[in-house]
Amino acid sequence: MEPVLTEWLSLLLRWLHVVAGIGWIGSSFYFIHLDLSLKPRDGLPAGVKGDAWQVHGGGFYHMLKYVVAPARLPDDLTWFKWEAYATWLSGFALLVLIYYGSAELFLIDSSVLKLGPRDAILISLGTLIGAWVAYEVLCRSPLGKHEAALSLIGYVFLVALTIAFTHIFSGRGAFVQIGALIGTIMVANVFIVIIPNQKKTVAALIKGETPQAVWGDEGKQRSVHNNYLTLPVVVLMISNHYPLLFATRYNWLIVAILLALGPIIRHFFNSRHAGTGSPWWTWGVAAAGLAAIAWLSAQGPREAASSALPVPKFAAVTKLVLTRCSMCHAKEPVWAGIPAPPKGLILDDADHIARAARLIELQAVRSNAMPPGNVTEMTPNERATLAAWLAVGAPRD
Repeated sequence: MEPVLTEWLSLLLRWLHVVAGIGWIGSSFYFIHLDLSLKPRDGLPAGVKGDAWQVHGGGFYHMLKYVVAPARLPDDLTWFKWEAYATWLSGFALLVLIYYGSAELFLIDSSVLKLGPRDAILISLGTLIGAWVAYEVLCRSPLGKHEAALSLIGYVFLVALTIAFTHIFSGRGAFVQIGALIGTIMVANVFIVIIPNQKKTVAALIKGETPQAVWGDEGKQRSVHNNYLTLPVVVLMISNHYPLLFATRYNWLIVAILLALGPIIRHFFNSRHAGTGSPWWTWGVAAAGLAAIAWLSAQGPREAASSALPVPKFAAVTKLVLTRCSMCHAKEPVWAGIPAPPKGLILDDADHIARAARLIELQAVRSNAMPPGNVTEMTPNERATLAAWLAVGAPRD
């Protein structure tokens, strides 16, 4: 029953993670949009930065924002925090359940680095904490007052971590690790800075004191950081479904481009919301970036055979696939913890192997996503053998 319970737990956690993430991203994007769209007008209450009129669901809404806080605490106050906490908690639970629980399949790749599950998990946890500490130090240092310089250093920092992760973990594990790391920084912004500063403001109002403006400024800075990091982290979290992203030669460069494209796309929307124009050039850059990612993803896995091989007999291809893949992709898998063939794909006889030629090409030739973690130690020459068979149309004779 353990594999069945694990599968159900994974489903429930994924469901919660997606729903909570929708709530967090939605509220984050909405409030950044609201803040940028506020307009100062005559006749607004004292201390109000600006207002905005909105229409939704058949009703009109009049939104105001105070520069620091209203003169008195309102009786009813809605806090936006649990969607962020639920997203991270469910995501971390999935990281433990899938990537730590089956580290030899999803976190480690012996062809990248000979690493035991315990060491890989400790590195993963250590970098989650260490990266957040480094980010926090940068934001609280004098550099934190210079957004352009802080952003550039932060970008280089994340790219450097990505390069390191692709030389420590499997491609799949590296992408999830950098995504989890960014997500940890984002939720820490909410938990460590934004919400505590809002609580300080509320406490000051209760005491009849004037809240400090710096509390709101710090929270706004971290909220903007989260806004610009959202799009890259979403792609990283779903990347494990796309082997051409994580399991190819230039996977680290793909992440570097994604980390740049996310903020560029958000810049377009933030500029429109602020009423400062529509920087259409951002879509040209985004299109060029995506084209570069598509080209990079087609360059194949990191390790390749030294030379092209002759076209193999189908019997040799069948033997190769049975040797390297059938322990999981069989009607009754023999690999511990896998109760059914992944994605329903069966590769335990010649007919099934022939029908799955396209998937074999995607997962084991154009990328090294399979076998996961290269647990069966498929060699570059074996991948080249599959490539030679596929290059002539995957014949069965």
